[in-house]
Amino acid sequence: MEPKKGTMENNEKAIHTTGESEVHYNYKGLQTMPLIIGNEAFEKLGTIGTSHNLLVYLTTVFNMKSITATTLVQVFHGTTNLASLPGAFLCDTYFGRYKTIGFASVSSFLGMLVLTLTAAVTNLHPPQCHSEDSETCSGPTTWQFLFLLSGLGLMVVGAGGIRPCNLAFGADQFNPNTESGKRGANSFFNWYYFTFTFAMMVSLTFIVYVQSDVSWGWGLAIPCFLMLLSCVFFFAGSKIYVKVKPDGSPLTNAVRVIVAAVRKRHLNLTEQPWMSLFNHVPKSSVNSKLHHTDQFRCLDKAAIMEPEDTINSDGSAANPWRLCSMQQIEEVKCLLRVIPIWASCIIYYIATNQQQTYVVFQALQSNRRLGNTNFKIPAASYSVFTMIALATLIPIYDRLIVPTLRRITGKEGGITMLQRIGFGLVLAIITMIISAIVEEKRRTLALTNPIQIEPRRGAISSLSAFWLVPQLTLIGFSEAFTIIGQVEFYYKQFPENMRSIGGSFLFIGFAASSYLSGFLLSLVHHLTSGSKMGNWLPEDLNKGRLDYFYYLVAAMGVINFGCFLVCANWYKYKENSTTALEVDMKDMQSEKDFV
Repeated sequence: MEPKKGTMENNEKAIHTTGESEVHYNYKGLQTMPLIIGNEAFEKLGTIGTSHNLLVYLTTVFNMKSITATTLVQVFHGTTNLASLPGAFLCDTYFGRYKTIGFASVSSFLGMLVLTLTAAVTNLHPPQCHSEDSETCSGPTTWQFLFLLSGLGLMVVGAGGIRPCNLAFGADQFNPNTESGKRGANSFFNWYYFTFTFAMMVSLTFIVYVQSDVSWGWGLAIPCFLMLLSCVFFFAGSKIYVKVKPDGSPLTNAVRVIVAAVRKRHLNLTEQPWMSLFNHVPKSSVNSKLHHTDQFRCLDKAAIMEPEDTINSDGSAANPWRLCSMQQIEEVKCLLRVIPIWASCIIYYIATNQQQTYVVFQALQSNRRLGNTNFKIPAASYSVFTMIALATLIPIYDRLIVPTLRRITGKEGGITMLQRIGFGLVLAIITMIISAIVEEKRRTLALTNPIQIEPRRGAISSLSAFWLVPQLTLIGFSEAFTIIGQVEFYYKQFPENMRSIGGSFLFIGFAASSYLSGFLLSLVHHLTSGSKMGNWLPEDLNKGRLDYFYYLVAAMGVINFGCFLVCANWYKYKENSTTALEVDMKDMQSEKDFV
């Protein structure tokens, strides 16, 4: 049904048909955009400002050992990313985006408030340790640790509701059937991407500096206050937001196909299943029609019609748990085909994790002075070079590299999506090798030419921390290929109604890699602590062999790349009978905030 357009660009009214009922939406995109952008900006400033320096906070304020703090941070980030899947399911099935984001925003604020209290209230953290021996430092009590975990848990709940919903909620405010609505949505995506970059820059510089060199209490209170402002901005537009009602999770259809195929597993398929199997496609479907594929043929049995299978007047199956259409089956095949590609990228994320965790410890034991001054760059601030590399390469790749490759290969994207992902995997391997070489040099100078000795950390190497910039820059380039390539891959290879699930796949990959990285760190620490060559990952990096650990991750990356090549060779790209709507590249680039 053609929507009725309003007289004003920022106040468009439209009628959408859902089933037999009509839903009236009063779009006020330009009026709501400042509120939503304000909410996004302050939310990201709050969450990024709190989480990016968490490793240093746990080791300096809570007196945790490096391996313990790193494992806890990995589990926290993993659980935060994993929470996006149940968050997306609850949002799509029960609560809708407005209620989910509202509840999650309040939860994030409360979590940051709890974390601020752990720094501001003396009784909520261990006494400060000045001893050079970390073994004599008092760790957190049980109640202090549980109070800390409660704050992190509230932040996990908040991230699980905000991440899968915020971008889509902003797009909901614009009428997708009008030119002004499409322009408004594109403008929103651009501003959304800008707020992410701005929040990263401010968090990794100003907020991290306040936390590390001024006061942890104030450094955590600032993000907490910004998150409060985010809540204020969000709820200020409650009366004018478009609130799309939840219409159920598309995963239900996937479960139906599997159940129906199991029920009919004893039946035999014909030689030409696409000619005889049930293939109803509802007129209201937003998905493009898919060709039949030979992969996962056992699922085709779900479309075999038996005498007890009945059809409704509109052509649909009376019992969708017994009979599914070939279109539904092919949609599930799209999901199953993506899983091996997704799994083969998990090891890759371990390499990116090390550039966010152990690089901080390397910086702490390197010369962080800016020139000949006494000003020290906060250790966590060096991660800003990854963001700079990422933001620099994207326009160069889009405007220069892709057109050149397009003329050579004749492909629309210059190279295929899987080739782009694979190139990023190779860059990650090179990054870990460079990281190992730099760490070996840093350690050697720390043992032979230290500039000072610090409690708990040991000797500070005379090697400038700016030697960490090449590996941080290279991992940023790698992310521009692999992670953004995955965003595009999931978006285009999932059926249209599963694209929110596709976005969650990226987060689930982050979660799996965080858990695996934490397990790998603990395993290496345990196995090497009693070995003849010594512990690879001690409190004082100068007494360990972090470079060996980096070489181990690089070797795992080589094996993983081989697995990826096998999966990529097996993969079949989704083929549509009808052309689906192409994704605006600006929209796609804005989705890099999933990184």
